[in-house]
Amino acid sequence: MGDLARELPVSRPAVSQHLKVLKEARLVVDRPIGNRRIYHADPAGVAALRDQLEGFWTKALAAYQAAVEQPPQEEP
Repeated sequence: MGDLARELPVSRPAVSQHLKVLKEARLVVDRPIGNRRIYHADPAGVAALRDQLEGFWTKALAAYQAAVEQPPQEEP
């Protein structure tokens, strides 16, 4: 986390808070090594997020296609 915080324009507590949220969302996992915690992406959580996003975009793009392909309505 310290390495990550050094590269970002936010404080270490802010990075820690974001990692906590990502962990609760099951997008990252951590493991203790000495007095440090090593974080990495959770493949299962990322796959679940990808499935959700693909479903969302599939529906959104299908709705957009249906709207575009509708014949124009005549004005009264």
